[in-house]
Amino acid sequence: MERKTVGELFEELVDIVAQLRGEHGCPWDREQTRTTLKPLMLEELYEAFDAIDREDEEALREELGDMLLHIVFHAQIGKEKSSFTIEDILTYIIAKMKKRHPHVFGEASVKDVEEVLLNWEKIKEKERKSEGMLASLPRSLPAILRAFSMQARVARVGFDWKDARDVEKKVEEEWREFKEAWKNADQKRMEEELGDLLFALVNLARHLGIQPEDALQKACDRFAERFAFIEENLRALGKDVSEASLEEMDALWEKAKREPLKHS
Repeated sequence: MERKTVGELFEELVDIVAQLRGEHGCPWDREQTRTTLKPLMLEELYEAFDAIDREDEEALREELGDMLLHIVFHAQIGKEKSSFTIEDILTYIIAKMKKRHPHVFGEASVKDVEEVLLNWEKIKEKERKSEGMLASLPRSLPAILRAFSMQARVARVGFDWKDARDVEKKVEEEWREFKEAWKNADQKRMEEELGDLLFALVNLARHLGIQPEDALQKACDRFAERFAFIEENLRALGKDVSEASLEEMDALWEKAKREPLKHS
């Protein structure tokens, strides 16, 4: 059997979604809106992230397919509303990629990645008109990811610390300011200083080549696994975790830290 081309497969997916949304299609698909699809779309995104973290290529293939389905689904809703079509989406992103990469599709030349990113920001600056560099970052992003993205963006135009040692000093400064607010029981200032401290820690992670979101997720994984170890050992003793003393749980926690992690 002759293998279908990318174009043929894509057109088939577009047709399938149109049929599902059609008069004689699926009742569930027909009643979906942009709003009802939001949590499902977000779930697919995080499932793709999980597959990447597990280095599971087969699962990633499936999750990327699910994400592509959402894009086609939103395009079909757009077609029904006469706002935009899948062709409009493709036309836009193709033009955008060519415009943003003049060193590949034009006559511009760059010497390294840093120059590519600087050139990228210059092109985006012309597109933004009156908007600032950070205006397009949605506030709905997880705070650590938003902080990381902000810092990375402004770094492209030179607004950055020279090295990690400078950021380390900033972290220590923010920690001192937080402790002072804590000592004075100033709740409002404590919140502000803790935010500044977290922002500085994200910056330090970036300078050290660490993805802070991933680092915190892994810390959460370690905590969950070690606490599950406590619960399991207490159950073996005929105890519920709510009945155990802090000393018992601390002892089991230290024991858990000596055990190899299942998800390291």
